[in-house]
Amino acid sequence: MQTEIRHLLDCHVVGSDGQSIGKVGQVYLNDQTGEPEWVTVRTGFFGMKQTFVPLSNTRHSGEEIHVPFDKEMIKGAPNIDADERLSLREEADLYRYYGMRPSTIPQQRTSGEPSMGTPITGEMRDGLMDDGLMDEGDIDMTMSEERLHVGKESRETGRVRLHKYVETENVHETIPLSHEEVVIEREPIRDGEALGTAEIGEEDRQMILHEERPVVGKETRPVERVHLRKRDVEHEETVEGQIRRERLEIDEDGTIGDEAMDEPMDGLRDERGMLGRDDDIPPER
Repeated sequence: MQTEIRHLLDCHVVGSDGQSIGKVGQVYLNDQTGEPEWVTVRTGFFGMKQTFVPLSNTRHSGEEIHVPFDKEMIKGAPNIDADERLSLREEADLYRYYGMRPSTIPQQRTSGEPSMGTPITGEMRDGLMDDGLMDEGDIDMTMSEERLHVGKESRETGRVRLHKYVETENVHETIPLSHEEVVIEREPIRDGEALGTAEIGEEDRQMILHEERPVVGKETRPVERVHLRKRDVEHEETVEGQIRRERLEIDEDGTIGDEAMDEPMDGLRDERGMLGRDDDIPPER
């Protein structure tokens, strides 16, 4: 039994959403059976808050306890003092919150039984020293933040198409033309100029007349060359995005201070029990 308790105290609780919720703080045993029935998981900043989680329907894998509840549901469980025994009312509130039927409560207790569950913590060293249970040491917490990565992508913004078409226009041009016409010239023959004798009879002669007419011919010849090319034009544009950053709040004696870590933790003051820069550490009380 002590070996099982020690193993539980060394485990981390993992929610149904795969998120690590925290380390087991205490194990609560059933007063009648002595079996582990509840564990508390350390949540909140620096793991100072302990929330109850039922061990029913859980699965152990190495140093992890996989529970059928997500992280947000576990963090919202009823706030019960983890340093005391669970009363019947507190236990009923917890079962009701986790949606577990009353029949799942081991060996239904009567109203005459005032409380259940003996809390076993990692600090109960004297009784479990032989099993190697030790006090928890320093608390480590990993701080994460999101960073904005800005890249470039190429996308189509439009297309340019060259289309050649034929346009017809009327052209007027004047050219000189010539043609032949008949000109009749009459010249009387004077007496004494006649050459020989003339005979009376029919005679035909002809003359061919010519004229010029316009002749239209066409030829095709190149007049211009069009070249289409692309060029890169650079400009600057400002982009916006939201990033998330984890902060720290220190809960000391139930009072939440304003110790939000806005800067990287480049200073460490273990002797004060406080993380942060040297100039952010409050004076000694």
